[in-house]
Amino acid sequence: MSEDFPEDANDKCIQEPRLWSDKGWTARVIKNEDDEGWAVAMIKDGEPEPALVGPWTMGRDKKNPKPLDGTAFRTLVKTASEVLRRHEQALHATLHKALFVNLADADFRVNLDIVPDEDNPYALLSAFDAANVELAQVRVSAGFKFSKASATAWIENEFRNPE
Repeated sequence: MSEDFPEDANDKCIQEPRLWSDKGWTARVIKNEDDEGWAVAMIKDGEPEPALVGPWTMGRDKKNPKPLDGTAFRTLVKTASEVLRRHEQALHATLHKALFVNLADADFRVNLDIVPDEDNPYALLSAFDAANVELAQVRVSAGFKFSKASATAWIENEFRNPE
């Protein structure tokens, strides 16, 4: 490495039998406290908790864990990334809801976007016309009962705050 391009600490690759680290992920083989086996924990750089913890194969001596290798590490990264992606999708689905209301004179899309503020959570209720133009937005409680009936009532009440 030349002095013009110092090695970035995040680019370091560790390849040990029980510890692999590369491209933002660390795999650590740990003793499984629940039984006599081993587990592997996948941790994304900067995260306090593992994204994935799963069983790990015993070695040939039936006492120690099988060493990590490149193929296993790549598979673990792919699996842990998928777990994080599914978690993010589930969180998004919980915090962002949409439905359509068809009235005699117009069609509307109504969104409820929850803002999970630690001290004061709330939600934004928004209405859009068929051309995706926002017609109204009001702040409601995070526990607002979002349904087709409540959205329809809000529209029919000329977008006045429903709470």
